[in-house]
Amino acid sequence: MAHIGFSGFSFRTSQHLLIRSSSLSSSSQSHQFLRQMSMATQSAVSTLSDPGLLRSQGLIGGKWVQAYDGKTIQVNNPATGEVITNVPCMGRKETTDAILSASEAFKTWSKLTANERSKCLRKWYDLLIAHKEDLGKLITLEQGKPLKEAIGEVTYGANFIEFYAEEAKRIYGDIIPATLTDRRLFVLKQPVGVVGAITPWNFPLAMITRKVGPALACGCTVVIKPSELTPLTALAAAELSIQAGIPPGAVNVVMGNASEIGDTLLESSQVRKITFTGSTAVGKKLMAGAAQTVKKVSLELGGNAPCIVFDDADIDVAVKGSLAAKFRNSGQTCVCANRIIVQEGIYEKFADAFVSAVKKLEVGYGFTESVSQGPLINDAAVQKVESFLQDATSKGAKVLLGGKRHSLGMTFYEPTVLGEVNNEMLIASQEVFGPVAPLLRFKTEEEAIHIANDTNAGLAAYVFTTNVQRSWRVSEALEYGIVGVNEGIISTEVAPFGGVKQSGLGREGSKYGMDEYLEVKYVCMGNMGGNA
Repeated sequence: MAHIGFSGFSFRTSQHLLIRSSSLSSSSQSHQFLRQMSMATQSAVSTLSDPGLLRSQGLIGGKWVQAYDGKTIQVNNPATGEVITNVPCMGRKETTDAILSASEAFKTWSKLTANERSKCLRKWYDLLIAHKEDLGKLITLEQGKPLKEAIGEVTYGANFIEFYAEEAKRIYGDIIPATLTDRRLFVLKQPVGVVGAITPWNFPLAMITRKVGPALACGCTVVIKPSELTPLTALAAAELSIQAGIPPGAVNVVMGNASEIGDTLLESSQVRKITFTGSTAVGKKLMAGAAQTVKKVSLELGGNAPCIVFDDADIDVAVKGSLAAKFRNSGQTCVCANRIIVQEGIYEKFADAFVSAVKKLEVGYGFTESVSQGPLINDAAVQKVESFLQDATSKGAKVLLGGKRHSLGMTFYEPTVLGEVNNEMLIASQEVFGPVAPLLRFKTEEEAIHIANDTNAGLAAYVFTTNVQRSWRVSEALEYGIVGVNEGIISTEVAPFGGVKQSGLGREGSKYGMDEYLEVKYVCMGNMGGNA
């Protein structure tokens, strides 16, 4: 993911937000840090070049609306805990109206030519890029990731809209040679209908564009349910979709009561497709619920990514790639390296180099230019990390670096490296979703593959080796939907993203992502052999 510059943002209040633990006591450091962050939050909001992007209402049928009962929920800055704004706490009634709006809009949006839909999507892409700094600031405010990384997400997310603007014109059918001379057999691809898109908090923009881009390109309309933790980016993107000329009702956004919204989407016969990114547990519930009305479902669920480092790996390449795969977004991605499995001949050398690299990661407020690690999303995320650490150390793991909450307080956690981890520990079998890198040893290639595949997850895997034959063997043997060889950043709009086993169904991105939003219709035309 590219890192884009910081044009348009003033660092006057944020240059000193990264406070070295040696300069102040932990208590005074945290208090001063929070005071400065409060000023920086206000500064970030005030420096939006287009204040109209900071929306605090839902979008139904092209209109910005509050919850019908007036209830709201707070959107907090995870770095400070302070309230950024309030948004509607919507539920069943609002979702029902959003579905009706999407269903009505489908009648016209699906009938537009592919070229007309393509032009709207291209305009949306242009607007996302034009406002990438503002969108990046919103992501950093509500999600916490560093601004460079947030703006990088905007570019990455916008690229899906650009790609699918182009793919909209490439939905091809087939002519099948008939078995009888007076018949003609055709295959048409048509939009599935109204789509319910449920997205997570860790990539507030990209997880939306990866779903909504192909849906709109195919002629579908959408009801988006963003995470209640990070709705502001979704609302800003929706505002830009309106400016791009995407008609009212084609894009709707509801947020608030997750169970009511989800149940309403599942129960509605007008919603013909559910697409979800999130935990495996919730994905299973959605899959079961979708069976009531036999909806199409695509699920991008949890991972337990192995990162295998062989003796013949280039150490520098392996450290750089493993670092990127593990610590991007403070370890809060579904393709994060959850287990770094190192061959015994290189284990000590790799561990020393990896710890040295992790030591250089700077933790702090996302608007500080030098920071590469922001906060975790909430205290529950920190508690999960702590419970995994306690379990691992009680079973013999060694803390090589970090291992505790950061002195900055709130939900900041020290980048952590654990040694001597084994498969009996929770951290080796479940996603930690935090900045903790467990190192495991292995002896043979066969053992590495066994350890890597010994999980119900199957989303992403990483391999570091200079042996070309081994890279092919291992890539084919790994039971994962995505494999990165000598590379830690693997996601792109032009390649299919998705997992196997309990990591999900379907693919996002690439030409294959279009298939998730299309129905295949076979047309048999008879009596075609005579004269007209």
